Amino acid sequence: MKPNSGTLVINIMNGGKAEAYEGVYQCTARNERGAAISNNIVIRPSRSPLWTKEKLEPNHVREGDSLVLHCRPPVGLPPPIIFWMDNAFQRLPQSERVSQGLNGDLYFSNVQPEDSREDYICYARFNHTQTIQQKQPISVKVFSTKPVTERQPVLLTPTGSTSTKVELRGNVLLLECIAAGLPTPVIRWIKEGGELPANRTFFENFKKTLKIIDVSEADSGNYKCIARNTLGSAHHVISVTVKAAPYWITAPRNLVLSPGEDGTLICRANGNPKPSISWLANGVPIAIAPEDPSRKVDGDTIIFSHVQERSSAVYQCNASNEYGYLLSNAFVNVLAEPPRILTPANKLYQVIADSPALLDCAYFGSPKPEIEWFKGVKGSILRGNEYVFHDNGTLEIPVAQKNSAGTYTCVARNELGKIQNEVQLEIKDPTMIIKQPEYKVIQRYGQVSFECIIKHDSTLLPTVTWLKDNDELPDDDRFLVGKDNLTIMNVTDKDDGTYTCIVNTTLDSVSASAVLTVVAAPPTPAIIYARPNPPFDLELTGQLERSIDLSWIPGDENNSPITNFVIEYEDALHEPGVWHYQTEVPGTQTTVQLKLSPYVNYSFRVIAVNKIGRSQPSEPSEQYLTKSASPDENPANVQGIGSEPDNLVITWEPLKGFQSNGPGLQYKVSWRQKDVDDEWTSVIVANVSKYIVSGTPTFVPYEIKVQALNDLGYAPEPSEVIGHSGEDLPMVAPGNVQVHVINSTLAKVHWDPVPLKTVRGHLQGYKVYYWKVQSLSRRSRRHVEKKILTFRGNKTFGMLPGLEPYSSYKLNVRVVNGKGEGPASPDKVFKTPEGVPSSPSFLKITNPTLDSLTLEWGSPTHPNGVLTSYTLKFQPINNTHELGPLVEIRIPANESSLILKNLNYSTRYKFYFNAQTSVGSGSQITEEAVTIMDEAGILRPAVGAGKVQPLYPRIRNVTTAAAETYANISWEYEGPDHANFYVEYGVAGTMASRQVDIATQGWFIGLMCAVALLILILLIVCFIRRNKGGKYPVKEKEDAHADPEIQPMKEDDGTFGEYSDAEDHKPLKKGSRTPSDRTVKKEDSDDSLVDYGEGVNGQFNEDGSFIGQYSGKKEKEPAEGNESSEAPSPVNAMNSFV
Repeated sequence: MKPNSGTLVINIMNGGKAEAYEGVYQCTARNERGAAISNNIVIRPSRSPLWTKEKLEPNHVREGDSLVLHCRPPVGLPPPIIFWMDNAFQRLPQSERVSQGLNGDLYFSNVQPEDSREDYICYARFNHTQTIQQKQPISVKVFSTKPVTERQPVLLTPTGSTSTKVELRGNVLLLECIAAGLPTPVIRWIKEGGELPANRTFFENFKKTLKIIDVSEADSGNYKCIARNTLGSAHHVISVTVKAAPYWITAPRNLVLSPGEDGTLICRANGNPKPSISWLANGVPIAIAPEDPSRKVDGDTIIFSHVQERSSAVYQCNASNEYGYLLSNAFVNVLAEPPRILTPANKLYQVIADSPALLDCAYFGSPKPEIEWFKGVKGSILRGNEYVFHDNGTLEIPVAQKNSAGTYTCVARNELGKIQNEVQLEIKDPTMIIKQPEYKVIQRYGQVSFECIIKHDSTLLPTVTWLKDNDELPDDDRFLVGKDNLTIMNVTDKDDGTYTCIVNTTLDSVSASAVLTVVAAPPTPAIIYARPNPPFDLELTGQLERSIDLSWIPGDENNSPITNFVIEYEDALHEPGVWHYQTEVPGTQTTVQLKLSPYVNYSFRVIAVNKIGRSQPSEPSEQYLTKSASPDENPANVQGIGSEPDNLVITWEPLKGFQSNGPGLQYKVSWRQKDVDDEWTSVIVANVSKYIVSGTPTFVPYEIKVQALNDLGYAPEPSEVIGHSGEDLPMVAPGNVQVHVINSTLAKVHWDPVPLKTVRGHLQGYKVYYWKVQSLSRRSRRHVEKKILTFRGNKTFGMLPGLEPYSSYKLNVRVVNGKGEGPASPDKVFKTPEGVPSSPSFLKITNPTLDSLTLEWGSPTHPNGVLTSYTLKFQPINNTHELGPLVEIRIPANESSLILKNLNYSTRYKFYFNAQTSVGSGSQITEEAVTIMDEAGILRPAVGAGKVQPLYPRIRNVTTAAAETYANISWEYEGPDHANFYVEYGVAGTMASRQVDIATQGWFIGLMCAVALLILILLIVCFIRRNKGGKYPVKEKEDAHADPEIQPMKEDDGTFGEYSDAEDHKPLKKGSRTPSDRTVKKEDSDDSLVDYGEGVNGQFNEDGSFIGQYSGKKEKEPAEGNESSEAPSPVNAMNSFV
């Protein structure tokens, strides 16, 4: 240990092992007054162990799969920093696809051929020992398979759907989510039931790591990471709990007491969990420390009563929980000391007249001495408003006059003795500039001089400094500084500016400025317009108590007539050196009668104004002190508001100095309880603007008035104001709480109002706390999130909107006043009835055959009750988009798939699907699908083939590349071998034919003739209607293609109206398009504008080659899935080739 110090030095440079000094250290300092102890200091040697030997096999990974390369560094102290490099010591590049986790592992969301290498090396850097450990290289070989299968996201870390995380208050919270998938997933973070904290949230590692700095208990909650790519999403919820090591609310403070006094040591700390408080005396637990009859321990407080000198000790407060502890020392020093004055004897104070003077009297003693001040050797004790006595012993003279100079004596006394000290006060005359520099306009190359004549106290040595534009004068011989002037020779344009004369003494400083304007020498003498010279010879006459006459002589106008004079005044008694606006008069007037206030030491000055500007102020007039009088007015803004349940705080705006009208300004504060036959209670106070009345009943009205007075009398009788004593929390809870459930999402709550006497404050309203306990359909409890509705005023009912159907809720009601909330009423349980369910979560149609389709669906996200069944409706759609007969099927609620048989081949069907509860049917979801054709090369199953399902071919990922005269088409095929392939294409606005020679088929020739005849008749009808100016109704087509249970309607008659032929008719329609996976995720209508327009996007070149895909597009498309082409039909004939 260092000599004369408490520092302990451990030096292992000359031998010895660090492990020998590992342990917990604590320092104790002790003398005859007690013992203080330090916090525990933990010493641990740093460690950087070697990597464990292991045999690493090469990693063979298929392209597109995920991969994790484990680092598993050795456990060191402190933990190492992990990074991945190659054999050339180059850091491995990282991206959204490849990144390092918090545990040091290297994660591949999907591997690519370029990931193949044999030198993936994990390094661990131990900064404290300045060493780097290397893991054996890891080999990764990626083999390709065609096609590469895309996969929806799966979380690599953390695993499972939920996890927990505990972090300490003030630390950095790091949450990590790394996902596998192809394409590479994108990570997004949200906080359930709240927002991520602004200014403290950061995203790292390509948004895979959420970082929140300086966490607090408010950051606890559920954080969800969502990994998403084009195929789907995955999520993980991390439940974060923020704990806290102890932290101080009130640390114990040192006490200095005299024998017989009382005192307290308070030790308050907070944390999570709540820390326990323990006390020690001189480093020993207080329970086994020597007893002290003056000491009593009450939890986090030690109470001392009638202490004696033997009660001196050092106390330690220890606040600890499982995450840490706090230790604080505080001494209790019981002293019996006579007074001592620390200010040097005969100290000299010098101040400027009319300025405040502060005379120090620093003291010490136990018990605390009382301080008194005297002036002169045999003077009386100083009292009154002319002096301010500070708690530290300082005497303040707000306005020191010449007669304030002299010897002042400070006396400090307590029961053990008395001591005194003398100080000297000298009052100096203020420094003044009696001849100020004036505004000058000078011709170029001329000479100019500014005067600055000063008057100062003969005992003070002034220094005069000149500035140009608030900076030092240029270093130029043309500038000549004299005793009381500044001369500039051979003036140039750059000399233009503001020149300031500053006079400094050791006690004060004054300044004056003037502007120099440099002009070109005119060819002929020109009239110079300038600001007027200041008025002079100010004279006061006709002195009365409340008025005085002021006259003056105007200065030179400088070729611009004076428009007005501004009169300002200074109050040397209350605000010396501050000039206030008094009045102004026209420029032709040189005398004015001024209104005065009592007890003000006036001096006046006059400023002349012309069109150029304002003159310098005139010299101040002689001072005139008006006589004192009683106040003319009372304090304003009188209020009475209690800060505690048993007090009344009366506040007011104090009068300003010149409003006091005389010395000895005080306030008479009066109050009495309203509506009670009681006398006024009054108290007179000074130098304050607040008075606290203690011991009042809780929240009762009081009549209050505050009246000003001084040494000459009282102000007029003040008006009364009504205030209230302090509020307290309401005593009772609302009773008779009743809940009326209006429907499945709305309830009305009633309660009886609490008696106003029990509110104990201003009634602000009622708060209804309500929360969902569980869903009656799922019977699963959830995180309780209480909602609060506030109803202002004395209301006895309220509506609870936004409830979830078929759920169990609890609520309670509390009354609210200005202090806070009262007790809660007993929890009231109510249940919402069943409602209609939401639409099924999805409807997917798969396995199309010649005469059957397989339907799969998901249950509603919000069943809102007990599902009773599903309803499936479907109908065929022909090539003119006319709907066939509607078939309805009722399906049990426990089913999730259905195979529809006996359907027509190569036919489009429209499906409507919804769920039911006992209340009714929910929203429906729609979908379309087509049974396959007989010509697709599919072998019909043999008779009696049993349950063996034929393998039907599937074509996907069709891509095209078009040139001017040809197109390349490629696709992926799954199905039996020896299949025939047909490529179908079409040209927008033209008729197409199949490459198979169907033109010679008789049925086809007859069908084409019928179609041609129908088109001819349609054209004739349209032509006739167009010539007659008629209208072409489309409502029938609208109704025919709409959902069977949803009929659009106008505001008047329920129709869409009619289609005017002011526009060109577009009678040809294309079929709607449906995603190939038949999945619907939004409740969108399947109808679209394409049904009433031309929606073909394909094109042909002149040589007939295919350069586009023949398909129509909906205005609204589902969220997922690829477009599928429309089934071929005789009307939309297609060219094809094998």
